Amino acid sequence: MSDLNIINLPKIIAVSKTFKIDKILPLINYGHTDFGENKIQEAVDKWTEIKLKNSNIKLHMIGKLQTNKVKFAVKLFDYIHSVDSKKLAQKISDEQKKVSKKMKIFIQVNIGNEEQKSGVKKNEISDLISFCKKINLDVVGLMCLPPADGNSSIYFNEMNLLNNSFALSELSMGMSSDYIEATKNLATYLRIGSSIFGKRV
Repeated sequence: MSDLNIINLPKIIAVSKTFKIDKILPLINYGHTDFGENKIQEAVDKWTEIKLKNSNIKLHMIGKLQTNKVKFAVKLFDYIHSVDSKKLAQKISDEQKKVSKKMKIFIQVNIGNEEQKSGVKKNEISDLISFCKKINLDVVGLMCLPPADGNSSIYFNEMNLLNNSFALSELSMGMSSDYIEATKNLATYLRIGSSIFGKRV
């Protein structure tokens, strides 16, 4: 990525969903610290013991989070990238109080206005961020999944502008197929799976 001319390169979240721990251990042993999962039960089974032994590991919830699974997510994860409603935000706030933990929160934005995708609309971001702050959630940035058939750069540029407009420090976007475009548009976290672990079967 030397041609990107960017001083502060983003952190890589190794998206380890569906991969067994024996595939992940070499990366942990190498010293990588950020990993992403999208299913609560799989993450609990796979990461509970590992995190007890490796306190420096940061686990990122990158999938859709149901309110009835929030208590498990708060106990295990450090970051939640998929907050898209006041109901979910309130549940996270309630649960983190119970365990005296401060989660780091990303607001998921439906940047392409796709009906089938989760995320708030652009005109709803401000209201949700304000609500999160009132209930003591630490909103660190925005997250998006751009339309698969579109030009990612256009959406990433818009996300960067939105993130800046709310003075947020982190920006979660970019996967194996479009991480270069995301990095050019100042993503601070890339969610990389297949380029690290190979194709999922």
